[in-house]
Amino acid sequence: MKQFMMIFRNEGMDGHDMSPEEMQGIMQQWNNWLGGIAAQDKLIGSEALGKTGKLLKDREVISDGPYAEVKEYISGYAITKADSFEEAVEVSKGCPIFDGGGTLEVRDVMVFDQ
Repeated sequence: MKQFMMIFRNEGMDGHDMSPEEMQGIMQQWNNWLGGIAAQDKLIGSEALGKTGKLLKDREVISDGPYAEVKEYISGYAITKADSFEEAVEVSKGCPIFDGGGTLEVRDVMVFDQ
């Protein structure tokens, strides 16, 4: 099986305007979706990313995050296993990020022989 990274992108949706019940419901959707992938033994890992960061170029910090110049920010990722790119895309279609207007990028992970 090959490895694929799903990169989660959001547009300014930070959850501050949600009630605790709404936030819990969204988290349950994510847990159910990722749990379904894990139940098939195809989830390698998944993490949310914080809101702070720094962008470097030529070893120098050129901007602090979150980045005002971009419309979307990367909010997290998951690494999964699939037999093909097409299968990874199909699994991605069930992601709850779409319910909040976010996007998801699927990338193949290059694994170098050791």
